[in-house]
Amino acid sequence: MKKVRVRFAPSPTGPLHIGGVRTALYNYLFAKQNGGDFILRIEDTDQTRFVPGAEEYIIEAFQWLGIKFDEGVGIGGPFGPYKQSERKPMYKQYADFLIENGWAYYAFDTPEALDAKRKEAEAQKKTFQYDATTRGGLCNSIALSKEEVEAKLAAGDPFVVRFKYPADLDITVHDLIRGDVTINSNLLDDKVLYKSDGMPTYHLANIVDDHTMEISHVIRGEEWLPSAPLHVMLYKAFGWEAPQFAHLPLLLKPDGNGKLSKRDGDRLGFPVFPLQWTDPKSGDVSSGYRESGYLPEAVINMLALLGWNPGTEQEMMDLDTLVKLFSIENISKSGAKFNLEKAKWFNHQYIQLASPERLISMFEKELIKHDVAAEPAYLQYVADLMKERIHFIPEFWEQTSYFFVAPQEYDPQAVKKRWKPGTAEHLRKMMNIIESVQPFDKETAHNQVMEYVQGNELNMGAIMNSFRIALVGAAKGPDLFEIISAIGVGETASRIARAIQTIEP
Repeated sequence: MKKVRVRFAPSPTGPLHIGGVRTALYNYLFAKQNGGDFILRIEDTDQTRFVPGAEEYIIEAFQWLGIKFDEGVGIGGPFGPYKQSERKPMYKQYADFLIENGWAYYAFDTPEALDAKRKEAEAQKKTFQYDATTRGGLCNSIALSKEEVEAKLAAGDPFVVRFKYPADLDITVHDLIRGDVTINSNLLDDKVLYKSDGMPTYHLANIVDDHTMEISHVIRGEEWLPSAPLHVMLYKAFGWEAPQFAHLPLLLKPDGNGKLSKRDGDRLGFPVFPLQWTDPKSGDVSSGYRESGYLPEAVINMLALLGWNPGTEQEMMDLDTLVKLFSIENISKSGAKFNLEKAKWFNHQYIQLASPERLISMFEKELIKHDVAAEPAYLQYVADLMKERIHFIPEFWEQTSYFFVAPQEYDPQAVKKRWKPGTAEHLRKMMNIIESVQPFDKETAHNQVMEYVQGNELNMGAIMNSFRIALVGAAKGPDLFEIISAIGVGETASRIARAIQTIEP
C-alpha cells in the first residue's frame, strides 16, 4: 500500500485565513491517523502577489497552534526544495514534454488581441473562451506553421504554454467527499501552464510537485474543485498515477451564505486569522486568535468541528483525540457556518481545563501590561476564584483588576440604583463588624454582617451591592466575602472610606 503523504501548500500573499488552517488541520489529522507524512510547501510561483513576512507568518501560526510538519520549508526533507520559486529550473522540461506529446501548445496572443476577442464576443452576447473551438483561429502553434512558431521563439516573442484539452471529452474526478464529479472538456478553457519568463503557473507546478513529492492524497478547499478536471488530465498526459482528491466544504459567514471573509470578522467582531497581521504596505492591523485571547487547543477543537463530526455527541477533543476519531467519510459536503458563540464556548472550556501553572503564566502577562505584580499564590487564588467567568485571556484584567488595585471611579448607574440615604453610615458599622472578627474568618464575618442587615431591616440588594461598589467600583464580582478575604480587612476598610468620601462628599 502506498504510504500516505499529504501537503499543505499556501501562497505567501498575506495572512493565513482560518479556513486555510482548517484545511491544514484536516491534512494533519489524516496523515497522523494513517502513519503518514505531513508536508509544508510554499507555492510562490506568482511573484507579483508575494507579500513580505507572509511565509514567516504561516510558519509561526502553525507553531502556535501545535500542528507540526514532518517535512517542508524551514524543516527540510528528502523531497526538497519545498519552495516553488527554488524549484523553477525543473518545470520547463515538463512543459516541453506536454508540447512534444501533443498535450500543450505555444500561444503568442497579446493581451490586446485577447481583449479584442472578448469584446467581440460580448457584442454578440457570448463569452469568449480559449478552447478547442477557438484555438484554431488564434496566434498559437496549432494555427501557425512550424516555421512561424520557430521564428517567434527565436525572436524572443512573449508566449505562454496552454493545455490542449481533447474536444468533447467527459472528465471524471473521483472525490472522497463528493463522489464522482464529471464535466465535459468543451466547457473548459485551455489553461496557461507556463510563461516565457520561465515560471510555471499554479496548475503545472502543483501537479509536478505533488508527483515528485509522492503526494498520495490532495485534501484542499472546495474552491479548487473547478481546477480538478485539469489536474486529472495533466496526470493522464504525463502518464502518472493521480493522487486521491478530497475537496473540503467552505467556511461560511455566521449570518448567511457566502465564504467567511475578513470583512465578516471586522463587522461582527471576531478574528479570521490565527495571529495578528500588520499589512506591510498600508500598516493596517488585523486581529488574530492568539492576540484576542484564544488558546490554540480551543481554536483546533472549534475548527475541527466546522465541516466534520465524529459521529457522536462528543465536542471536547484535543489533538490526539482528533487524530484517533477523524475520518474523511464524516466530512460534510455542505458549507459550515462559523459560530462565534461556539468559538467562545470552546475557549471558555479550555481555560477551565488549563493547568494552574499555565493559567498563572497567562494571567501574569496581563498584569504586566498594567504594570501590576502579584505573588504566585495570590494570583492562583484569584485565578481559581474567577476563571469560570473568563472566556478570553485579556478578560482576566477586566474581570479581576479590583483584586490588585483599588477602584478609582464608581459605576454611576449602579450608584444611582443602589446607594441610598444612610448607606454610608451602615457601611461604616458593617466595616466595624468585619474588623471585630479576629482572626478574620469569612464565614463568621458573613454571618455577623447578615445579622446586622436583617436586624436593621435593610434592603439586602441595595446595601450589599453598595458594599460591593465600594470594593469593586461596580455591582459585579464573586462572593463579597471572598473579595474581602483576598484583598484583606485593612484594604477593605480603606476602600469603604474612599467610596464614602467620593460618593458622599
